[in-house]
Amino acid sequence: MYLKNCSFDQTSEVYRKPLRPGRIKKGFRSLALILFFVLGLSACASFTPTSTPTPAPPTFTPAPPTPTPPPLAATVNGEYITAAEFQAELARYKLAQTSLGFQVADEEANQVVLEDLIAQFLLAQSARAENFNLTEADLNLRISALAETIGGTEALSAWQTTHGYDEASLKIGLKRSIEAAWMRDKIIAAVPTSADQIHLRQILTYNEEDARASLEELKNGADFNALAAYYDPITLGELGWVPQGYLLDEKADQAVFNLQTGEYSVVIATDAGFHIFKAIEREEHPLSPDALLTVQEIALKNWVANQRSNGKIVLAP
Repeated sequence: MYLKNCSFDQTSEVYRKPLRPGRIKKGFRSLALILFFVLGLSACASFTPTSTPTPAPPTFTPAPPTPTPPPLAATVNGEYITAAEFQAELARYKLAQTSLGFQVADEEANQVVLEDLIAQFLLAQSARAENFNLTEADLNLRISALAETIGGTEALSAWQTTHGYDEASLKIGLKRSIEAAWMRDKIIAAVPTSADQIHLRQILTYNEEDARASLEELKNGADFNALAAYYDPITLGELGWVPQGYLLDEKADQAVFNLQTGEYSVVIATDAGFHIFKAIEREEHPLSPDALLTVQEIALKNWVANQRSNGKIVLAP
């Protein structure tokens, strides 16, 4: 369900967090990319036709498998992810990535889409277990809002026909998206708005020789702030308050949170360059909006991992 260009429901909007200044890129694949794009039936766009079969409606108690189940990509606590549904989502994902200028290898695309579908099923199942009940009337209101967003009932009907949806499959997909979004929002709403953080400054160079030279200067008594300003006269090396997990490179994150106030790190190489970090101060501190998003993302990732480890996920051979 990879749609774009117009938003229907803020809780299920496609979310792709840009790299902020000072954050260290770990790779394009984050939980935001893996998880939130499946909640996109509430937006609209143009993409090439794909056939989307009507999946079996989710139930509180999944029916036992029939002697001849449909071809499957996976089962999630007894619910089917059919091979046909997986292939339809995979086609949309690849097209969405292409439209964004990304080229994704088939193996990676397969993994991203399957993991995302599993996460969506887990979230939707937990929403139902938490007594979230999306009534038929509520669902119809959402569909009416979606139709209004894209130009009316006829426009929605044309969109469904073009992209291989019938009324039932549209309702089932949207229902599951809304359930998953509700559970996602409950998880992230429980994240505290303050955390143990370090006020961080860095010397950032783009070759190792400069970084090593700066480290030697520091050992010989050079002023950290002056060196930071020399290499970055715009930000002066200021990174602000940083919670654990905010620096997307694990080596950098671990090194920073091993520092005591006033200490600086060794040279740390990341995709962004060569860093020397200094802990200016450390305390419980309110999270910035961007840091809060990061902490929420970590909480969501941990929740999904826990549900996976305690659930029954069976992948097709």
